Amino acid sequence: MIAKPLQVKAVKPYVIWLKYADETEGTIDLSHLLNKPIFKNWINLSFFNSVYIDSETWAIAWNDDIELCPDSLYLKIKGMTFEQWKNNQSINATN
Repeated sequence: MIAKPLQVKAVKPYVIWLKYADETEGTIDLSHLLNKPIFKNWINLSFFNSVYIDSETWAIAWNDDIELCPDSLYLKIKGMTFEQWKNNQSINATN
């Protein structure tokens, strides 16, 4: 795991706010996922607003069927690819 998610909440329709253990935080617009059948329950905003962090997997979840990878969301907030993050970790490890 890149960074452990500590908090998540829906802040407006199809947008969540996340905070990670390393103090990284930000919002992510997930509306582009609405056209995928797995996310059809998000049409009900009460369901979308029920987002939580799965205590076993640390996934950002709505139920057992709808989960998003916390690492990919972290990288999205940071605006970097996994390769960029990995290179940054290597540089920091040698300093």
